Amino acid sequence: MRVNLITQVLASHRPGAATFPISLTIRPACGLPGEYKYPTNSGELMRLLHQQTDLPETVIQRFKGNLSATRNAKLLGVELSDRVLTKIGYFID
Repeated sequence: MRVNLITQVLASHRPGAATFPISLTIRPACGLPGEYKYPTNSGELMRLLHQQTDLPETVIQRFKGNLSATRNAKLLGVELSDRVLTKIGYFID
């Protein structure tokens, strides 16, 4: 499923901190309703992007830089498997 990923830093963090808490908002990229907020941290999100997407390294690094420099960062049209979305709680039975 293609989704848009929008982050918001949950607490103030030191510039250059390796890991900090974030809220990840997941929305279907096609415009359908279905927004989901997932509390995580920047390190876990980077691992997810590296391991569970086919995004080029340059895109991930640019996103990581934006996340570290600002309180919000976006990745649009990211393909995530149903398995990954279920694991983080997006799909609920």
